[in-house]
Parts: sequence; structure tokens; C-alpha cells
Amino acid sequence: MNLDTLKLEIENAAAEEGLAIFHGHARMLEPAEAVYWDVEHYPDYKLFLKAAKAAGSQIIVLHHHSLTSDHVDDVLDDLETCDMPREEYRTIERKLQDLRVYEGFTCSIELSFAHGGRMYMMDFRSDWYRELIDIQGDLEILSGAGPDFDDEEEDDSGMGGYFSRN
Repeated sequence: MNLDTLKLEIENAAAEEGLAIFHGHARMLEPAEAVYWDVEHYPDYKLFLKAAKAAGSQIIVLHHHSLTSDHVDDVLDDLETCDMPREEYRTIERKLQDLRVYEGFTCSIELSFAHGGRMYMMDFRSDWYRELIDIQGDLEILSGAGPDFDDEEEDDSGMGGYFSRN
């Protein structure tokens, strides 16, 4: 899926629905209670826009993120801290270097609107970005930098411990 093209399509479709686009920051980690759109079963962003309009929203927040060399470099730095067989290390390093061809391309798009004290969200990620995020997560676990579940205490962050990759 070409997210650069999709971003333009979303902007045009929102205008056709009479919805203003507000180019904002990612809202995924905001404290408001979030409801995530089921992208797997309903991937059509036009349905999300129609739902926003039906809920009375006049503004859609659009956030898009492009892949930077810094992100790939950070994951390569994570790789260096991991103890693994040489061949596995080289395979992962090669995959990460191959992902550099996507630098500057849109890797994720987040649409959202607020209604009734909740944040309604729809999120798109390119397949190659999902691969990068998966590698990064695996490396964090291998290096011990992942979450420490042994000392888990009550979390009042409002996220409830759930994260959606929709």
C-alpha cells in the first residue's frame, strides 16, 4: 500500500464529506479513552470519515510519519546490543539496510476525531514499516530493553495496558 498516495486520497475524501483536515501530532498515546477502528475487517477510510461526520465531527486530525534514517540507525544501534549468532545478526542487519530505500516515504497515517470524551482512531502502516517495528520490538526483548513485567504496578496512564497495531 502506497501511503503517500493514500494520504492525498484521504484529504480529498474528507473535503468531499465536508470535513476539515487538521494536520496534528499523533494522538495514539494521549490520555483520552481511545477506540480503534477495525482496519483488518473495514480497511476503507471513507467509512471512517462517514462515521466521523455522522457523529457530528467537522474536523479530522491527520498525522502522517515518514521514515527517517535516524529511525533505521536507532534500530541498528539496538541490534549492536544484542547477543545472537553471527549469521542471524547479519540477516537482520541486511534487512534493516534494505529498509533504507524507504527513507522519506510515508510509513504511517493516523486519522482521529473526538466525540463524547473518546478518541476515535484509524491507523495505517506500510508492510515494510511493520517489518521495521517488529524487528525493533524483537531486538528490545533480546537486549532486555523491553517492558519489565516483574515489577508491574497499577498503571493510571489511561491506556489500560493495551496497544493496537491497527
